[in-house]
Amino acid sequence: MSMKSYDYLIVGAGLFGAVFARRMTDDGKRCLVIDQRDHIAGNIYSKEIDGIQIHMYGPHIFHTDNEEVWRYVQRFVKFNHFRYEPVANYKGELYNLPFNMNTFHQMWGINTPQQAGAILEQQCKEITGEPKNLEEQAIKLVGRDVYEKLIKGYTQKQWGRPCDRLPSFIIRRLPVRLRYDNNYFNHSYQGIPIGGYTKMVENMLTGIEVRLGVDYLASKAELDKLAETVLYTGPIDAYFGYKYGSLEYRSLRFETEILNCDNYQGVAGMNFTDAETPYTRIIEHKHFEFGKGNAGKTVITREYSKEWRPGDEPYYPVNDEKNQRLYEQYKELAAKEQNIIFGGRLGEYKYYDMDQVIKAALEANGQYGRTG
Repeated sequence: MSMKSYDYLIVGAGLFGAVFARRMTDDGKRCLVIDQRDHIAGNIYSKEIDGIQIHMYGPHIFHTDNEEVWRYVQRFVKFNHFRYEPVANYKGELYNLPFNMNTFHQMWGINTPQQAGAILEQQCKEITGEPKNLEEQAIKLVGRDVYEKLIKGYTQKQWGRPCDRLPSFIIRRLPVRLRYDNNYFNHSYQGIPIGGYTKMVENMLTGIEVRLGVDYLASKAELDKLAETVLYTGPIDAYFGYKYGSLEYRSLRFETEILNCDNYQGVAGMNFTDAETPYTRIIEHKHFEFGKGNAGKTVITREYSKEWRPGDEPYYPVNDEKNQRLYEQYKELAAKEQNIIFGGRLGEYKYYDMDQVIKAALEANGQYGRTG
């Protein structure tokens, strides 16, 4: 008979940790969830300001083709029918995204798929061999005009380096639609939780003990004594004391502002694709819930991409060859660990969409040293 207080210590109250905790609790296991932050829900944390649900760590639109995952999230919250239809702003010229017939009409003044296809085919011929970098890959996929106005400046801001110095695989697949369709995500099920993502995670964690403001790595020895098994969703390199060096990430900085107007830009997301505008996009949060909120008020967030430094929040893994080799070294160490599961975006050094996070957490089988 174990003398430990919990079956699972779950490090991280984000989506992976919350889904795993709910699943194990429903299976009769005793779970303790801890998080270094002062709130639950990780990067999908939302907060109400002036009656508007604010996506505090950047916009999150739930989208999936997985019916099982869609049914699962609806156990905890109802979803609205929001569809993400962002607009690109290039020096005051506006273009619909993703690249579709509306975009091509705005770019070239043409009206038919045949006209657009002919222009794209001609411009894509500029790159003849195998693309050597992101710039060549993008031109080969969508041509020079779309690349120069809608990809080049935005991507350089996003990654902090010129497109001809970025690997081609980052942009190997670009959605190009020869139809009038601004729906960014081509998935069967889409929407935003009514009342916000924090409400969804709160409901997942109902009846489960949660302790916030707890630094797991600072008190690892004591905390490990509490549970049979640890689920760790923090950075895998930090867990091992950066033994082989730091994995690289891109980070983000947000400037949020309350404005005395009812509608600032008319769309949830506007991408600024020129290199000179310092931010990558402006999010106007009330449009995620179709204008709901206090009349005469709106909340916008300017989003800036930046290099990750220790102390910053890591957002996007830089999955180039160098970092993948480094991750494989950490993954080998993780496989030798006892009584621990590594999961999630940071634990597996892998970019996950929300539906993929949920699926992985539901399938995490409790094998010790599991890394995905």
